[in-house]
Amino acid sequence: MFARRIVLTGFVATLLAGCQTTAQTASPVAIDRVRVDTGPLATKGQSATAAAIKPMLERELASLRTTDVGHGATLHVAVTGLYLASYAGGQSVTLGNDTLESEVRLIGVDGREIGRYPILAIMAPSYGGAWYRPDVNQRRIEALVASNAQWIRRAVSQS
Repeated sequence: MFARRIVLTGFVATLLAGCQTTAQTASPVAIDRVRVDTGPLATKGQSATAAAIKPMLERELASLRTTDVGHGATLHVAVTGLYLASYAGGQSVTLGNDTLESEVRLIGVDGREIGRYPILAIMAPSYGGAWYRPDVNQRRIEALVASNAQWIRRAVSQS
């Protein structure tokens, strides 16, 4: 009887913790536009990668739009850096991680800045999957973009 009560209490606590996490993902600020600028990355010599990242990040952040255009804030994301560590198999050669840096600004309807958030997504190179596949770098970038978008959602939801 006592063991069953402990198990049920743990289950209910886990369930409530999941509900609490879900409730925190909604943004208190109504967002009507998401702008992604990969120009800073392109100026660093990564123009092809910057062109690929822009639509990926726009798709990932589209769910943040909660109101009609002109009635909410604009989320402006500037992608400022991308680093892919050398990777061959079970570990990266340089023992480094892949990173994607961005600077996020939330601009109100009146044009004033509501918030500014530096975002740094860090992942092990192995998140892209098998190192010997020809599209491994594309998959590594996709994983970084998804992680960066998740951190952006989290930062905006706490503003």
